[in-house]
Amino acid sequence: MTTWDTIWTNAQLATLIAGASTPYGLIEYGALASKDGKITWVGAIKDLPGPADTLARTVVDLNGALVTPGLIDCHTHLVYGGNRAREFEERLHGKSYAEIARAGGGILSTVRATRDASEDALVENTLPRLDSLINEGVTTIEIKSGYGLDCDNELKMLRVARRLVEHRTINIKTTLLAAHALPSEYKGRADDYITLVCEEILPAAHAANLVDAVDGFCETIGFTTAQIERVFEKATTLGLNVKLHAEQLSDQGGAKLAARYHALSADHLEYLAVGDVQALAEANTVAVMLPGAFYALQETKVPPIDAFRKAGVDMAVATDCNPGSSPLTSLLLAMNMAATQFRMTPEEALSGVTRHAATALGIGDETGTLAIGKTADLAIWSTEHPSELTYNIGFNPLKTRIFAGVAQP
Repeated sequence: MTTWDTIWTNAQLATLIAGASTPYGLIEYGALASKDGKITWVGAIKDLPGPADTLARTVVDLNGALVTPGLIDCHTHLVYGGNRAREFEERLHGKSYAEIARAGGGILSTVRATRDASEDALVENTLPRLDSLINEGVTTIEIKSGYGLDCDNELKMLRVARRLVEHRTINIKTTLLAAHALPSEYKGRADDYITLVCEEILPAAHAANLVDAVDGFCETIGFTTAQIERVFEKATTLGLNVKLHAEQLSDQGGAKLAARYHALSADHLEYLAVGDVQALAEANTVAVMLPGAFYALQETKVPPIDAFRKAGVDMAVATDCNPGSSPLTSLLLAMNMAATQFRMTPEEALSGVTRHAATALGIGDETGTLAIGKTADLAIWSTEHPSELTYNIGFNPLKTRIFAGVAQP
């Protein structure tokens, strides 16, 4: 009598289980089974409770292929209008990201294009970027707002993000990033804009069930810790998790604020003081590494990776896909960049786009590892060892993406 829907056999399973006895939690000559979209069995083939064809309706022999959890991109700004290729040229001619922003470019130029775009146009423009990530085995993605900067357009962005699941088989988590930049109509009135965020935008997004978490940009060209704390306070009263863009261009003490509010994650962190790392560890806040932005902005100050290791801070890796500072739509390349630029190990990089990325989104009990009870979101690769996923540059070895136990075309 069959017990499971599908069993994949003759596989190398990179379970990514914390504290596993082997690197990557690797099980060679393994098998994995699913039923009703959940993982129901993981282990060595020799330990199966019977012949595979008696245990599941469908048996798939993977002939030694590698299986990992479906990849998770836990920090993106995937929905936006226009592009900023000209600003890329300006940076190559010596202008800094901050100089461009203060001159009316940067985030505000994307705000103008996003406000002008319809929902349908934003969906159409976003799908090719989403497809690039899906084609590399991504099964879960976080998408932030932050290019609307008023109530109607912030909600428009969040609705677009939610609508993407109507077009693609993907799990999407939405994050309200209304505290991203100061809109031009509020120039010189940052506190008034934060009042708008707290009293109008955030409650409206929550009431419409459009937001899973709340983010902010704590920076000299963004908002102060006192202003972000107001946003965090409001989010907390609504029962929403928080996260923060912190210490990307300077040390503003954002990471310490994030830790005080037990934020899911603090992201970027190039300028984080080593002395503040322990606060993240004690708060169980994930440090999200965004090497695409580091690369595109030609940054030279590296996040304190070794201090994170020593303190036991979980490190995630994400694309930070956005039109200005990280026009990156390859999570595999982000893994390679995390290794080559930040000196993360291949195992840390793979954990960073699976287990730790799930924690950074507050869904670590649902996905991110190959474990019984987790959603059967899998990526099957034509590689001999998990390290190859980080090692290769510009090569995609994905064979099959499995979403909730079902192979995707």
